[in-house]
Amino acid sequence: MIRKLRRMVGRATHRGVDLSHPARSPLGSAVVNCVVYQDGKRRPGGRPGTSAAAALRRVRQEGEGFVWIGLHEPAPDELAALAEPFGLHPLAVEDAVHAHQRPKVESYDDSLFAVFKTVCYVEHDELTATSEVVDTGEIMVFTGRDFVITVRHGRHGSLGPVREALEADPEQLAKGPSAVLHAIADHVVDEYLSVADAVQDDIDDVESQVFAPQTEKSGRRADAGQIYQLKRELLELKRAVAPLGRPLQTLATRPNALIAPDIQPYFRDVADHLASTSEHIASFDALLDSILQAHLAQVTVAQNEDMRKITSWAAIIAVPTMVCGVYGMNFTHMPELDSPYGYPTVLVGITVACVLLYRTLRRRGWL
Repeated sequence: MIRKLRRMVGRATHRGVDLSHPARSPLGSAVVNCVVYQDGKRRPGGRPGTSAAAALRRVRQEGEGFVWIGLHEPAPDELAALAEPFGLHPLAVEDAVHAHQRPKVESYDDSLFAVFKTVCYVEHDELTATSEVVDTGEIMVFTGRDFVITVRHGRHGSLGPVREALEADPEQLAKGPSAVLHAIADHVVDEYLSVADAVQDDIDDVESQVFAPQTEKSGRRADAGQIYQLKRELLELKRAVAPLGRPLQTLATRPNALIAPDIQPYFRDVADHLASTSEHIASFDALLDSILQAHLAQVTVAQNEDMRKITSWAAIIAVPTMVCGVYGMNFTHMPELDSPYGYPTVLVGITVACVLLYRTLRRRGWL
């Protein structure tokens, strides 16, 4: 109960994830937002319907600031229309359209192309063998000297909170596109931490169920299907987190003309948080292995106990079966058949033997 209350409080205080589809322009374009920033401030007149090429021309004519364009699941022709004016590499454009890419950072002539896997914890009342725990998406970021283009795939991982936080910190935003790239990376890794904490709650629940006393009647016991499903969802989270380590180290340590020198220490901080999350995930995986082994051992012990009980009752039933089998042979010369005390004597003997056998087996823990 305390764990459930803690989870509810955590969800209430944590900033909600936008699962809705962003508002599209009246023309149905994939452009969610197109804004020009100068000196860390939004230039007046920027709106979702602003032409991306016009915004870029405006920035280059004035020689300062940058344009930030946000896209959601663009069609190939929509992204191709931005490739020429922004000088995007065809391979990067192809990756951004088709998604399902591995987290990476690639450097081209005048731009960087970064891929981040986004994750979202799927709320559920009870973990089952088919529960979806982790949902994933992708964010691709094209970074140039005077532009940032973000391409989002999936129904979560909205960058609205990132944009709001940067606009509230003009000094950081004035550092240019590399500051936006850092903010996105930091936002994605923070979500990793949040999802890892939620998954840990599920692991704690499963662990409590597995090691609950057998005499406990309240609640349900975990089964192997739940544990295995949780391992599969943890693997999905690991696929998003683990490959991002090297790209972040590259951004944090390797000099790059597109990354401001005073931004690189921030990438080191994000890399540290990512390493911490990776360590948590590795420990979760090891813990789930132990829980699964413990559960299988409990199943084996329970089966052995059942077999001992069946064997004990079979041994008790064997006593009257043997005696009745002997007297059912119907031989003519059997002395006990003529005795007036034969029948009660046999019944008493069977009863005494069965009681003694029952008490012996029970004393030894077989019954």
